[in-house]
Amino acid sequence: MRRILLIDDDERLAAPLAAYFKRVEFELDAALRPSEGLAMLRRGHYDAAILDVMLPEMDGFALCRAIRRESDIPIVMLTARGEVMDRVVGLEIGADDYLPKPFEPRELLARLTTILRRSRAADHAAGARRLVFDGLDIDLDRREVRREGALLDLTGTEYELLILLAREPAKVFTREQILERLRGQSAEDLYTRAVDILVSRLRKKLEPLDCIKTLRNVGYAFTGGRA
Repeated sequence: MRRILLIDDDERLAAPLAAYFKRVEFELDAALRPSEGLAMLRRGHYDAAILDVMLPEMDGFALCRAIRRESDIPIVMLTARGEVMDRVVGLEIGADDYLPKPFEPRELLARLTTILRRSRAADHAAGARRLVFDGLDIDLDRREVRREGALLDLTGTEYELLILLAREPAKVFTREQILERLRGQSAEDLYTRAVDILVSRLRKKLEPLDCIKTLRNVGYAFTGGRA
């Protein structure tokens, strides 16, 4: 059974959401405060976390940063409807997806299922179990990426993007193709902006390596040389 942690100060949200998730064998635990949620994450294994932006003690962005310092667990952020910058900032600091409030439980479940399925698929992908390039070593079994010997701290989505590009060096992926592969859905304007943010974030972590090429008005390609 997949375990999900919800961190949201709305006391009315957890019970109906937990009942809905239980139908598909997702176990939902809830914390009303960030400090409580961080303690729960440290004590037990969770497969994903759902964070509200508006929280006591610290906002969802600060909480996301705190989690990212310790874990690459998939994170979905709940943002106010229409607050585009909330979603952009959430993606920039390491969230894997976002969903505006109010939301349908079915859509939230679909987002989580897509993220978790993507992780499982990567874990069991056929073919080479390591991808080795000049200065870059990707261990598919351990889901570890080393840049010039240093272990990189990548989020789940950053890792999946790197694998997508690195499996087919020189192949150009459009933003729409990247979204469909990573999220299982067609692109919209805001979502294509999310791809640019994700690529930018990954590039910074790969520095000084320069192995992701931008083809203007087309998309992105991996250009790392085989070791």
